[in-house]
Amino acid sequence: MNDRFHHQWQINASQGKSSLFRQTNVPTSSEATFYYFAYGSCMCPVDLQRTLGENTRDYAIGTAVLEGYRLGFNRRSRRRNCGVLDIVRDRSACVEGVLYALPWRLSDRLDEREEVPAGGYRRETIAVRCGDRHYSDVRTYVVVNKLSRELAPNDWYFEVVLRGAVTCGLSEAYCWKLFEHMYSLQQQQTEIELPRSA
Repeated sequence: MNDRFHHQWQINASQGKSSLFRQTNVPTSSEATFYYFAYGSCMCPVDLQRTLGENTRDYAIGTAVLEGYRLGFNRRSRRRNCGVLDIVRDRSACVEGVLYALPWRLSDRLDEREEVPAGGYRRETIAVRCGDRHYSDVRTYVVVNKLSRELAPNDWYFEVVLRGAVTCGLSEAYCWKLFEHMYSLQQQQTEIELPRSA
């Protein structure tokens, strides 16, 4: 990742953030729904909309916290040609993300996005806290075949994940932690690649 992008994100983050939605969003449709916890690129409603084909901002309930897991870049995405996010059980950690109440008719499309039919990710049922409420029977996705070591995201994935985190109102401390994690992985990858090109 270039230093210009690094510096630009620091400026944007320091100017404050405003959530795309309020914690009080509650789906008003009578359509059957399922709860979905997004912690990666799907936190960004614009990116999720590209896959699901409709405005997903209206389905967002708010920011949520998943206890007992941590983030890791444990999968190489062929489509994105970089490391992509996963969650791993860790009693001492937590993951922040976005809780959606999606219509059931979008379930198969979400599975396809997460490459469930191809064995990329699998569904996992979890419980999250969103504001002062607890939600159980929440769907998220975890990597099936995890890499032995984390793989850095590319700049595009880096930006989408951070845009979702910041604009959806994840805590400032968590956004910085996410930023530093991704930036560190990119720096490590650059150090590994430099001797080959020298």
